[in-house]
Amino acid sequence: MATEGAPLDVIAASLKRERERAGLTLTDLARLAGIAKSTLSQLESATGNPSVETLWALGKALDVPFSRLVEPPVPRVHVIRSGEGITVASEEADYLATLLASCPPHARRDIYLIRAEPGSVRRSDAHRAGIIEHVVVCHGRALVGMADEPIEVGPGDYVAYPGDEAHVFEALDPGTTVVMLSEHT
Repeated sequence: MATEGAPLDVIAASLKRERERAGLTLTDLARLAGIAKSTLSQLESATGNPSVETLWALGKALDVPFSRLVEPPVPRVHVIRSGEGITVASEEADYLATLLASCPPHARRDIYLIRAEPGSVRRSDAHRAGIIEHVVVCHGRALVGMADEPIEVGPGDYVAYPGDEAHVFEALDPGTTVVMLSEHT
């Protein structure tokens, strides 16, 4: 029943880590989740075969999201080498967005590396209410910000603008590269 994306050893380590973080014994957690202690013991030793329902019950009992039980923990030092991140292209512009860091639990931000070429404009409709985008230019120049009044920025420049209003990004130099932080307020 465990999925390919959630190896049993990851689930086992996550369950044990979260149970210990919560200060619960095997017996305590099994009772709170409504499962047999032997089932929990098997899961923590990576010999069980958890169902979605069992993992949801354990997550609820531990007061953690389901994802925390099936995803490997993020290392203390996280490195993404140039060209290795998850990259998505724009359909409208020569614009690539590479996710550098997604918003972890209890935080409210995502970080992207943007590579763009001149010749087309990346237009964004308003995002969810309360989003603020922060941009730092690493290389090149760009017009960035509100759709009706973008600001020209160059290397080392920083600009912040409401992402919950229409906004644009237009590279002015070849190889324009920026880091964008999307803050969810």
